[in-house]
Formats: sequence, C-alpha cells, structure tokens
Amino acid sequence: MPHARRLFPLLAAVAGIAEMPLAAHVVGFNGPAQSLTAARIATLPAGERAAWAAYLARSDKLGKADRASLAAERKPGQMWALPPDHYGPGIKSMPLDKDAGWYAGPEAHRIAENVLSFQTPAGGWGKNQDRSAPPRQPGQDYANKAEQTNPDRTNLDAPHDIYWTFVGTLDNGATVGELRFLAKVIAAAPAGSPDRARYEASFVKGVRYLLDAQFPNGGWPQIYPLEGDFHDSVTFNDNAVARVAQLLREVGEEPGYDYVPAEMRARARTAQAKAVEVILAAQYRMKGRPVGWPQQVDPLTLAPAPARNFEPAAICSDETTDVLLFLMEQKDPSPAIRRAVVDGVGWLKASAVYGKAWITTPDGRKLIDRDYGGPLWSRLYDPATNKPIFGDWDKYVRDDVNEISIGRRNGYGWYVTTPEKAIDTYHIWRETWRVKETEPS
Repeated sequence: MPHARRLFPLLAAVAGIAEMPLAAHVVGFNGPAQSLTAARIATLPAGERAAWAAYLARSDKLGKADRASLAAERKPGQMWALPPDHYGPGIKSMPLDKDAGWYAGPEAHRIAENVLSFQTPAGGWGKNQDRSAPPRQPGQDYANKAEQTNPDRTNLDAPHDIYWTFVGTLDNGATVGELRFLAKVIAAAPAGSPDRARYEASFVKGVRYLLDAQFPNGGWPQIYPLEGDFHDSVTFNDNAVARVAQLLREVGEEPGYDYVPAEMRARARTAQAKAVEVILAAQYRMKGRPVGWPQQVDPLTLAPAPARNFEPAAICSDETTDVLLFLMEQKDPSPAIRRAVVDGVGWLKASAVYGKAWITTPDGRKLIDRDYGGPLWSRLYDPATNKPIFGDWDKYVRDDVNEISIGRRNGYGWYVTTPEKAIDTYHIWRETWRVKETEPS
C-alpha cells in the first residue's frame, strides 16, 4: 500500500480498507480496542496468568451480582428508566468546597441519601447524574441510559448491552466524586449517629470497589465490572487513574479515615504505589525516548489504545498534564518519578504549537494563523511521528483539524492550553527537589 495510505500505527484496519480511496490529509483509520478476555490472558507468561484470571473472574461475579440485585427488585414486566440526563451536573451536584457546617446540614444529608441510593452492589456509581435529585427507587436503573442511544455496533462506543452500561465507572469523576462527598459528610456527622454509620459503610464499600477494580499491574479500567472494548483499557482520560490513586493515598495515610478497616487502609497504600508503577510503565517511548502518556493503554501490553470513533490511539497533551501534576505531588519522588517528569515536561515543551489560534468562526471552530499565537497543544499526537492528529465519526484520522466535520470540530477540545500549568508547576517542583537531570531539549 502506498505510504500516503499507511494505516495509523497500532490501530486495527477493517477488511478491505486498503482498497478504499482515501482523501488528502487522511493518515489512518481507527479500529476497536481489545477487551480483556480469558483468551488474551492465556497468552501471558505462566507466572502472570493467575492474577489476571482471578481479576476477570471477580469482575464477572460482581457484574452478575449487580444485575441479579436489580432484577430481584423488579416486578414481572417492570422497567424503570432514569431521566435522559447524560449531560447533567454529575460530580458538580456534590459540592466539595462548603464549610463544615453545611455538610452537617439537611441539604448535604439529602444529597448523601441520594448518593447511597444509587450505589451499586459492587460498590461503584454511574456518571453524569444529578445527586441533588430524588433518590433511586426500587427497580430503577443504577445508571442513566444516555449511552444507549446508538446501539449500532459499527460505533466504537456502542454498548454490548443497550440496557446495561456504565454501571459503575470512573469516567467524568464518577465514584471518586461520590466518595469524596461522603467523606465530607462523615467528617461533619456526630460520632456514633445512625446516619454517620450508614455513610461510613457506603464509603468503605466504595473503597473496596476501587480496590477490586484495580488491575494486577496497578491501573484501573473506565468501567467496572468490565464492559468490554476500550472501557477495559487502563484509563488516564479524565484523570481517572490519578484521581483514584490520590484518594486511596489519603485513605491509607491521612487522619480522619479511622472508620476504614486497618487492613483496607494498608491495601489502599499498596494500591497507590502500584498506580504510580503503572503510570511510569505506561509513559510512551518514541524512538526509545520517554515522552507523554496516551488517553488510555491496553491493560495487558500498555500500548496506546483507541477509544471512540474520533479518538485514535495517541499521545495526549491533556492526559500527560494530569499525570505530570500527579507525579509532582508525590512525596520524596524517586529517581524514576523524577526522570518521568523531566521527560514528560520536555515532550510538552517540544510539542507546543506557535503562530496559531484555535477560534470560533462562522464555519465552526478552526485553527488559523496568528502572529505570536500560542503556545497551544494538540489534544492528540501521532505515536509514530509526533504530529497532531484528529479523528472523526467516520473513523478516519486526519492531520488537519480544519478537514474534519464541523460537528466534531465544535464538539471536542482539539487544541488546549492546559499543559502550561504542568510546565509552570515543573519549574517550582524541579527547584524544590533539586532535580539535576539534564532537561530534554
């Protein structure tokens, strides 16, 4: 196949794609991510199979228990559905910035009761739901069904079961957000009160969920119990891995969590350390040199993995920023952490785009030339060339954001400025820890 038609690295092509004429600026085609399956686990070295097989069995057991619990609540023929609130307030409906008195008051307790009502038997929560709304009723779904609107399996985001998806997730801050809110309410509740005891039990159940969901290598999937496809990938998108790791560090090390069993607090400390290990291992190497992090990586190989139709496997500036900020928060950073930070920040500096602006025009959002514009960063960079890349609903990957459909241009943050925060923090961090390594050029 001619070089102009080369398929995007690491992505699976569909049958016959080589025969299709590709438009100018098309550099690849996005295929599906691999699920975590027993067949894939069987290909691992013998010493690694048992842990992964146990993980998969636990996920399957908890998933079946979630479904059985909901089925037991329903009368024959009863079907409950949640409001179509996929773009609802989600974690913003559980404020974390109020004074202690507010968390002891009736509004906080009303939200906490709602939170408890939507916790799954496995211990997690769905996403994008208004926790200030009425509580879940018996027989009502645990998670909203906005993801069920497109059951077409050619859509990489289509659920395997249109009636069961995102039932327990870390996406968009879910589960961690509920746990952080509960921790605030617990801290403000009178010791020994019945309400506090119920909130503590829910919190402990949620921490157990996070520990159960952690892969043997230290990562977390987007959805647990596992749902398949890219949802099984180790997910850096929405800062999922770092959010969980930071919460578990606090549970394991900080005062105020004495209601969590000591054994579980010890497991939380171990889980946080394992999360750092997988973060370091997942840093992508371009021509042997560590650079940034993907949005998600395959759970077994840690190779960059694709997600939705318009999200090919890529090195991602936003996710790299989140990971770097997390690593720079670590106490007494190890040489491996220091090296990863230096290399990651070096990649961000080298990948910045200047002389451009990402603006709204009468024809939608576009990248235009602008004197002294930038720095900007593309959200996605080609793992092979480090050039900006852009996906679309048709799964084709292009090298010009202005060539993708107006709906995708307007509906995604293709260019960002967030890496500036990591770079600014880095200069303070490097001085604090007297990092001596030579900065990558």
